Amino acid sequence: MSKVRRWSLIALTVLLGSSIGGGVYDPGLAEAQGKREINLEEDESEPAANAAPVTAGQMTEAAAQAKRLFDKENWGQAALMLKRVLDGETGDDEGNKQIAQYHLAIALYRLKFYQASYDLFRQIADNPTHIKFSNTLLWLAKLATQLPEPADIIGPVGKYSSEQVKRFDNPQQRNLYWQLNYMLGRYKYRNRKFEEAVKLFSKVKPQSRYFVKSQFFMGISYVSLRQSVPAVRAFQRIIDGIDGGIEGVEDESRMRDLANLSMARTFYSASVRLDQNNVPTISGKKLSAAVKYWNLVDVASEYWLEALFEQSWAYFMAGDFPRALGNIHTIRSPYFPSELQPEADILRAVIYFTTCQYDDTMTLIAKFQMRWEPIGKELNKVLKRFEGDGYEQKYYKFLVQVRDEEANLSPTIAPLVKSAMSDRQLLRHLEYVRVLDEELARFTKAPKTFQSSPVGVLVEDNISLARTDAVRRTGELVKKRYKRNLAEVREHLRNAQKIVADVTNAKRQQIDEEIASGQFTQEDAFQFGRVVPDKEHVLWPFDGEYWRDELGFYRQVVNSNCGSGS
Repeated sequence: MSKVRRWSLIALTVLLGSSIGGGVYDPGLAEAQGKREINLEEDESEPAANAAPVTAGQMTEAAAQAKRLFDKENWGQAALMLKRVLDGETGDDEGNKQIAQYHLAIALYRLKFYQASYDLFRQIADNPTHIKFSNTLLWLAKLATQLPEPADIIGPVGKYSSEQVKRFDNPQQRNLYWQLNYMLGRYKYRNRKFEEAVKLFSKVKPQSRYFVKSQFFMGISYVSLRQSVPAVRAFQRIIDGIDGGIEGVEDESRMRDLANLSMARTFYSASVRLDQNNVPTISGKKLSAAVKYWNLVDVASEYWLEALFEQSWAYFMAGDFPRALGNIHTIRSPYFPSELQPEADILRAVIYFTTCQYDDTMTLIAKFQMRWEPIGKELNKVLKRFEGDGYEQKYYKFLVQVRDEEANLSPTIAPLVKSAMSDRQLLRHLEYVRVLDEELARFTKAPKTFQSSPVGVLVEDNISLARTDAVRRTGELVKKRYKRNLAEVREHLRNAQKIVADVTNAKRQQIDEEIASGQFTQEDAFQFGRVVPDKEHVLWPFDGEYWRDELGFYRQVVNSNCGSGS
């Protein structure tokens, strides 16, 4: 077995712990940051109990007055009266109290107290026998456009069935129908019911502003089902839709790059197969397709550096070491902080080991350990700041400080921490806290009589509790991100140790082979990547100076010292 073949098993071990080992980018499986834990073994759409439906009798005069105020769109006064009905002060029956709850939720929505409105609608959605259970679905869709995703409006939508959503499938409410299918699909997706999710996403048509999002989650649902062909088709429909001028897409360039990146990862994951002995078989066709889609990620994209590094692994698996090392040369240019891709040095060492350049491998690993062992210790030292009670609040403040560049971090770890704290999920949680702060500020400008009323207390309590919970969940997420970042550094250091052990074993085996069969000669060596430019290209040897327009085009000649008999 050649050195390349023997190293493939080790490389796959490293790779499976890398940024592309898990396949396509997955923003949704970790999205269940709702108000409660989700039991993936249960179907949350089923009612907790088979309670008898409630009916409404004759309204009291107070309830009728509240309804008249509501019909006149006197939202503030209506809310005050409806709260009295809901609290049972007017003596109305349960049915009329449920109607009052529904109307109070609408009144608060009209007053732009979205969080308090959402809390009431969520209570209704939790009760399938509620008189206004069916009507509430429309308002949940409206609230989804007012509150950020961490509010978890997808959770209450999951209480409804696809049959209940289908009643909106008419010309007047078609856009709402598509939106609800997307939201219900997201609910099924996060509960790992991928086949159901795919069916729901497929109902969202290109005319909908949710089409691109639906296709994206359809694609990663297919990836989770290990169906790469339909996954790629879904991602391709995103690009086709954008090219066709589809309307309502937020940040078209980003979605195009994300679709290309996802296709590259899907093809890459499908290109490597392990047999029963864990020996990898590589599909060159699928690997080439992966490289093609990585190349389509725009150089100005936030994902370009990530795509370039992932592509390096594909080049390594294909045995194209010059291009793999050329990409790493770009990643290590002064244009990018070297802390953002520590695994690049591991891959570089893997390539040197594969080509039997053992001394160079040991030098690289020594430099890597010298650099990253202190970083790991410093990251762990910062982590200890947040131990003890109230750690969620501490982590939340830390996130804000990192975003404002006031976190008191050393220059050694600052870029690494900032990168870990800049993903979109964390930003959405920060946005939710900001929205709640704005809503609380709006409440403080309401009339004092409203603020001190029972409905005012309800609104303030809902906003305050939601904010406390949002800060807690954000802090939990920051903790997970930070600890994952530290774990990755430690994993890279462990991989470095594995490479040292492999080099030691390989040298011992080389000595044994030399004793048995004679000395290795330079004539046995092999050179990878000798570049011979054609008439349309010019070769510019690297002289120590990086040029931005050369990034991504570097190649490195690689001399293998393995010999023909290895």
